[in-house]
Amino acid sequence: MNIDYWIAHFRRNGIERPEPDWDAPLDLQGKRLAKLTRSIQQFQLGDGGGPAYLIAWNRESLLTSDPGIHTLVDLWFAEEVEHSRLLGVMLARLGGRPIDNHWSFGLFCGLRKWLGVGFELYALLLTEIVSHVYYKMLHRHGGDEALRGMCRLIIRDEAGHIAFHRARLASDGRHKGKRYGRLWEALFRLRGLTAGTVLWINHRGALVALGATDREFYSTIWRDMGKFIAGLREDVVRNLGADASLSIKQECKTEVC
Repeated sequence: MNIDYWIAHFRRNGIERPEPDWDAPLDLQGKRLAKLTRSIQQFQLGDGGGPAYLIAWNRESLLTSDPGIHTLVDLWFAEEVEHSRLLGVMLARLGGRPIDNHWSFGLFCGLRKWLGVGFELYALLLTEIVSHVYYKMLHRHGGDEALRGMCRLIIRDEAGHIAFHRARLASDGRHKGKRYGRLWEALFRLRGLTAGTVLWINHRGALVALGATDREFYSTIWRDMGKFIAGLREDVVRNLGADASLSIKQECKTEVC
């Protein structure tokens, strides 16, 4: 994988980030406000309010595998901390307070820690994909100008994170002869739907209150996983190099980046 490219990407992505209009009028109220507040609380904890780094017991095997990997991982998680900051400001705007823990977050961290860094990277990738869908739906249905501005920033970042994971897996595939065939796809989709269902259990109330639907959520996850799989298979058989930037641009064209 072109580590230098991705380090440059994350550094470049920290430039020209328009702050959401936190002082815009807040139109949300009643049950919509209460449910959205609970949802934002959980995301603020998960995106950066928790460990905000790799926590697998064997993470050093990855961090010491290349001189640039540690810097790259630092920059990746610095963006997650920035998401937590944005969500914290949004939470204060809604009148809520940060939370210290949640059952799904505790379970997720436990699995990441004890099942190893390979599992952790896959789990974080799937979380990026389903969270990307969450933020796109918030942007589509939220209505609040500050909320939409926050989502635009995070959606842009998540598109880059997903492209980064794709480049990482493509490089691994080229070096180890992986082709990411039908069995891998079936397991990947199953894990993605599982991750999506956990998210939906916790956040369905807020998204449905804003106007989203079950079908919209799951169909978008299925579509986005399909795009990821197709792109990954293409990348395995070609040299990413300068094409890595194109991967992000193509990912962003259909989003609100």
